[in-house]
Amino acid sequence: MEEALTALPWVPVCIGGSDLLAKAWFGDTQYRVLLSDLSSVWEEEMNADDIQRRAQDLNKRLRAPTQAFFTHLCSVAQPCFSSQGNDQTSAAHVSLERHGNNLTVRLKSELAGLPFYWEFCCTQTPVATVCRQLVRPLLAVSRVLQRQVEDLATLLGRKDAEIQDYQENGAVLSRARLQTEPFEVHRYKENFFTQTIPQMAVPLDGLDFDSELQALFLAVSSGNTPQKRKRSPDSSPTAENNHVPEHQQTSDVPTGEESLMASKEQNDVKRSSGRTREADSEQTVPLISTAAAGSEERVTSRPKKKKAVGLFR
Repeated sequence: MEEALTALPWVPVCIGGSDLLAKAWFGDTQYRVLLSDLSSVWEEEMNADDIQRRAQDLNKRLRAPTQAFFTHLCSVAQPCFSSQGNDQTSAAHVSLERHGNNLTVRLKSELAGLPFYWEFCCTQTPVATVCRQLVRPLLAVSRVLQRQVEDLATLLGRKDAEIQDYQENGAVLSRARLQTEPFEVHRYKENFFTQTIPQMAVPLDGLDFDSELQALFLAVSSGNTPQKRKRSPDSSPTAENNHVPEHQQTSDVPTGEESLMASKEQNDVKRSSGRTREADSEQTVPLISTAAAGSEERVTSRPKKKKAVGLFR
């Protein structure tokens, strides 16, 4: 569950009129939810038994097992935590209540013609979980973005060198407005810090986490997740590629002395087939030169002998 939740991006949502960042994972009969307003982080983790007890406490007439109603719970809860369309969130009435350090999200929907109630009772998340699910991935994203800026600066330098080479060989711009100054990294950074950033006025408490940042967050988080499937020492790609069935080793892939014997037999067959063709030509030439016209027709209609083929074809 921890790895599955780590691989999910944070998404901006609006629950009960409050703007939050959410990250929610739903399994077969379990779930885990993280919510944050950038001042606090709340979470709740529930398994099948916990879900069954809460469902019976909130819905006294409900006697169905967890598997029977959990699909409905997922269908009405997932849109709330994934910023999907309002047409999907309208299937349930959602409200949010803060009491002390805790946060409660209440859902009211309809199941089999009867009201179905649910509450996500979230408590404050430990600092270790906040660092693992939010702080560390965001720091990794910032390093990736810094690397992207460096690569783009290098590419611009190469483009400037290419343009300079064109100009030195007599190339001229057809439109003067397309002319640009050579890119200088240090000057660009200085102007960005002193001019661009003050103009942007980025709020420190903003919850803007657009789709591109979500995709980058997901790529960084997935790249840092350890692989579940481990290769055995004998199952390396080289060993798999070099593995040949026994029947192919004995018949199709001769090795060592067998390959020498096979090549010798092929050479003998080629020489014997060559001598056969020469003997046939010596026998047919006199027949054509001494026989009558009728015999010539019979000789020409005589079927040709088939050529000898290799033993391994």
